[in-house]
Amino acid sequence: MEHGSAYDGATTSAGPQEPPGRTRTGHTSRVPEQARGAGEHTYDAPEPGVRPAVRRHSVRGQILDALRTALVSGELVPGEVYSGPALGERFGVSATPVREAMQQLVLEGAVEVVPNRGFRVAERTARDLAELAEVRALLEVPVMLRLARTVPAERWAELRPLAEATVAAAACGDLAAYADRDRAFHGALLGLCGNRRLVMVADDLHRRAQWPLAGAPREIRAALVADAAEHSALLDALIAGDLPVVRTLVREHFTGGAG
Repeated sequence: MEHGSAYDGATTSAGPQEPPGRTRTGHTSRVPEQARGAGEHTYDAPEPGVRPAVRRHSVRGQILDALRTALVSGELVPGEVYSGPALGERFGVSATPVREAMQQLVLEGAVEVVPNRGFRVAERTARDLAELAEVRALLEVPVMLRLARTVPAERWAELRPLAEATVAAAACGDLAAYADRDRAFHGALLGLCGNRRLVMVADDLHRRAQWPLAGAPREIRAALVADAAEHSALLDALIAGDLPVVRTLVREHFTGGAG
């Protein structure tokens, strides 16, 4: 379905259709007030005798975050075509930052360009997700097994709040929050290896594997709860120094869960 033109600044329809229960002014489809407009800088009125502070807000960055949330939550539907102007109206900004953000999503494989129409949300197959999981496992499993032998228990224990955050998001069925907290947990685990480039590559692969999530709401929520439980179990095994359990958990984590 086409939702206007992404290049000529005009729309050929009223804009993207909203999923059931959502409106064009819903909180999931807006960006903060200070992000609206073409500029990226806002200035707070200074108090008497206080030097004015400059707060920089990247409109493109905020739109990119909003689009990622919409992708993960299913608000942007796989296979649908969305235009820059229509999405700009939806988010309360001009089409330019939307197009710029969409170009980043093209690089990440979440959307694809449809010439003279806009951007189509990618449709992931089971094979696509399996391939991403395989690559992530090849990268993350050896690192985690090495860290399990060298990192002291107290360092693992410090990550408990991150694991608990994934459990809380899963219990609420909040897909977007879970996606962020899931990546934060995995990033913190891998971050203990000290290799920033490895963490960046792993995070990119992880993000690509997170959208779009498909299935009935109850099925998705159950998958998130199971995935989050594995996070807690993995931390328990790492803290206890139980290498066989760690090995089993990190290998199985990429074959059946959401993270």
